[in-house]
Amino acid sequence: MKFAVFLQGEKEQGPRSVANKFDILMSFLKGHGITGLIRKEDRPRCTEEEPEVRARGVGTRFSGRATRRSMSGFNFFLMTGEGEQEVRFTFRSDVNLKARTVRVKHKLAPRKWSPKRYKERKIPIPDALVEILEGCMAKTDKRCPPLFPTSGCKPKMDFWDCVKAVARRGSLDENRYWLHKFWATFATNALGHGVHLRTVQLWLGHTEIESTMRYLKPSRSGETHRKVNEIFPSRKRLST
Repeated sequence: MKFAVFLQGEKEQGPRSVANKFDILMSFLKGHGITGLIRKEDRPRCTEEEPEVRARGVGTRFSGRATRRSMSGFNFFLMTGEGEQEVRFTFRSDVNLKARTVRVKHKLAPRKWSPKRYKERKIPIPDALVEILEGCMAKTDKRCPPLFPTSGCKPKMDFWDCVKAVARRGSLDENRYWLHKFWATFATNALGHGVHLRTVQLWLGHTEIESTMRYLKPSRSGETHRKVNEIFPSRKRLST
């Protein structure tokens, strides 16, 4: 419980982050045979909130204050649905511009890293991102493995800081700009454009379908009415 208080107080973590990190710690301890430390009902919990997204990206005020290099990275988040560590450890060799795909793949160097649940996956990328990556990759050393390297040819580790810095330069509320908004937008837009739920689950690397279902948006009333009419056209009648 001191750990939960530490996250809330000193680290100023939100309810969801506290609950997630607490569950990770409990899973780690359970894997080492340590159980019974706390009752299930006493674990930190959080309200399940609807993901906040941007229907068309991050907004012109934000993108107008970002450098071209930074926007390449932000667009990669937005158009692949990859998480922060996954983007850090995406290498040039993982990108297939001809096939228009990117792989989330296990890495041994510069340090050992594995994707979510130790499952590799392949994500299709749109032509818009292919064009961005062509320009981005042409400006970096081909001998440098990371797709978004530092000047020392190491994986970029400050995406979160970059998002906050761009928001401040644009006089935006930096508390409303975070990396999760990019892949939340990816998931919501994919589902909203009719991509099958299971397919989006695979793209995001979710083990539980419930994690992907958070990004399903209820249909608007007009859209619902249109769908119902498609199911039961006016000329069709139930047989009596």
